[in-house]
Amino acid sequence: MQEESFFSFETYHVAMVALGAGIIAAFWLPRFLSGREPAASGLLIIAGMLSVSFIPGMPQALDPREASRFWELTSELAVIVALFGAGIRIDNLSSYTRWRPTVRLLLFAMPITIAAVAFLGVIFAGMTLAGAILLGAVLAPTDPVLAGDIQVGPPTEGGEHPVRFTLTTEAGLNDGLAFPFVYLGLLVGAGDLSADALAGWVVQDLLYRIALGAASGVALGWLLGRILFVIPSGNVLANTGSGVVAIAGVLLTYGATELIEGYGFIAAFVAGLTLRRVEANHAFHAKLHHFNETIELAVTSLLLVLIGGIFPLIWAELDWTYVAIAVALIFVIRPVGAWVSLVGTELRAKERLVVAFYGVRGIGSIYYLGYAASHMEFVNEGQLWATIALTILLSTLVHGLTAGAVVDHIAKGPPGEVR
Repeated sequence: MQEESFFSFETYHVAMVALGAGIIAAFWLPRFLSGREPAASGLLIIAGMLSVSFIPGMPQALDPREASRFWELTSELAVIVALFGAGIRIDNLSSYTRWRPTVRLLLFAMPITIAAVAFLGVIFAGMTLAGAILLGAVLAPTDPVLAGDIQVGPPTEGGEHPVRFTLTTEAGLNDGLAFPFVYLGLLVGAGDLSADALAGWVVQDLLYRIALGAASGVALGWLLGRILFVIPSGNVLANTGSGVVAIAGVLLTYGATELIEGYGFIAAFVAGLTLRRVEANHAFHAKLHHFNETIELAVTSLLLVLIGGIFPLIWAELDWTYVAIAVALIFVIRPVGAWVSLVGTELRAKERLVVAFYGVRGIGSIYYLGYAASHMEFVNEGQLWATIALTILLSTLVHGLTAGAVVDHIAKGPPGEVR
């Protein structure tokens, strides 16, 4: 029998060291430069570039062009937990006035973003129409995972400024609302653009699945609230403080909604909103938020380091046209589209500017592209992955390092009045 070396340096153990050290460094180093809780997302990606990417065989094993299913499933879990957490954080659903900016962003800014990115993809990058629509769809939603600094605070804290409320509710809903456009890209890629096919897309993907996702979230969120807070009387689960039961409930909600062909992302967010309305001031909501946030942060940190690890591998897929699309999305398309959409709302000019600029991109885009790549072969896949990785890196650096201070400054002033 061949004797093994005492120091074998297994790749798996080296990867564990790299992941752990990268995450610790990303959260620890910024404290030398800032008194704020640091936004570590961009640094986590850079840590992955500097550590995981140099582990022999590791980037190739995680190559999204070959392992799209891995990225789909891991990012799916992160988004589900984040959407549910966004829902339970919202204290005040008092009036439609508070929701008007969110509705404008969903109805106008999001389609504008999809159309603009798709246009650039076809005209400047020479992409197929299917690939361009898909790129627009996967980059359109803002991210509930990486935007913690600009969203509302934990449950029962109160004082939800309209800027924070708008950014939170937008991120909570547009992850699910991007799905119809992903399906549209797949439909175009399949070459079936008949009137019947498009009508089926409108009825099934745009109307039925959205409505079913919302209804399922309300029903299952209400049921989960009864289980946690009401039954059995005098000995309810919420008194145990165990957040794992609620997390199990959101997994049940997501899975059940997907089984009946509704949008599980919408159901997860709406379930959080609905659960939050049951015993709204109960201390369990704050405990659940903390438990939920811990899981969300752990999964997201691992994903971001791994994204950094594969970045050098897919960098060669980029050329100036894809870089231009990513830069245009962050600095032009989203800010202009959202600014125009918010004109006439109750937000002041500075508030509109902040909401328009801070459309953070992140984990949701990874999920959607992973999902699409698992369901269709398309010629632009490498470029799409590289563009999304670059967009996330830009967003985490530009938005992540500035958003907290800017939104805090805006939120100190009085909310806008109707104009």
